[in-house]
Amino acid sequence: MPVGHYRNAGLFVLLGVLFGSAFVAIKAGLAVLPPILFAAIRFDVAAPILLAYSAWRYAAWRPRSRADLAAIAVGAVAIVAANNGLLFIGQRTITPAAASVMYGLNPILSPAIAFLLLGQRLDARGILGILLGLVGVVVIVQPSPETLTSGSTIGQLYVLAAAALIALGSVLMRRIDATMASTPLTAWAMALGAALLHLWSLAIGESAAGTEPTATLVLAVLVVAVPSTAAAYPIYFALIRRIGPVRTNLVAYVVPIFAALTGWLLLGEAVTLATAVGFCVVVAGVCLLERHVVAAELERAVRWVGPLTDR
Repeated sequence: MPVGHYRNAGLFVLLGVLFGSAFVAIKAGLAVLPPILFAAIRFDVAAPILLAYSAWRYAAWRPRSRADLAAIAVGAVAIVAANNGLLFIGQRTITPAAASVMYGLNPILSPAIAFLLLGQRLDARGILGILLGLVGVVVIVQPSPETLTSGSTIGQLYVLAAAALIALGSVLMRRIDATMASTPLTAWAMALGAALLHLWSLAIGESAAGTEPTATLVLAVLVVAVPSTAAAYPIYFALIRRIGPVRTNLVAYVVPIFAALTGWLLLGEAVTLATAVGFCVVVAGVCLLERHVVAAELERAVRWVGPLTDR
């Protein structure tokens, strides 16, 4: 196997670890901080780091066209502010594992939204894959007149809405012919999104008055902002360039594994049977939806393992 493929595989696993640990750190921080304010602080820390990196790495790191500004606005509103605000609100009442599974519906929701907004066709198997993903959601949420009013179910629906918004934002950004590279565009979107989150936090009366900066709180903020945002996003965009967006977005189905493991090890939160079964159904749906990619990766794995077994 080429060295580059090892590197890509390593980055893929590392990305799953970084994104997975974010759900656990968010849960820990929410025990002290209000959700929208916590989301804003995440980007208060991450945006300057990425902006400094962009200024060092890219010659054209400032927006130069209306398309650049439009892409930054879409990213700030949908992908940073609305998405993270709803994600943090939802995680107050559900486990990191359940949140990561619900959030992992993004690769299924994106083709569905692209079909509705861009007219991109889906065949019968693709539609079946999307329906399987929705069945996985039903298995996790287990809707009933009693459960629909419970805090955990409402939290899951908030996270599902967050996944839908990031899918919507990514589809809308495909229509915008921005000239900026992905990393500086993301950095500017983070900076604007942080400002919007602070306005949202002020509008609903959140306050961190009296909050003591304990070691646990500081660690939670730093984990969410630095490795899980400032470091993870450049890796994410690097993988998109190297292996393509479809293969890269399959990391959404590695993230729940690491979220469940870290949640169990650090917070003592067990994974429910419904979450595990729902995760398997969702994975089956994405495998059906992205069957060509999955088949290509399996064929690549067989070609690599074959010579090893012959030794």
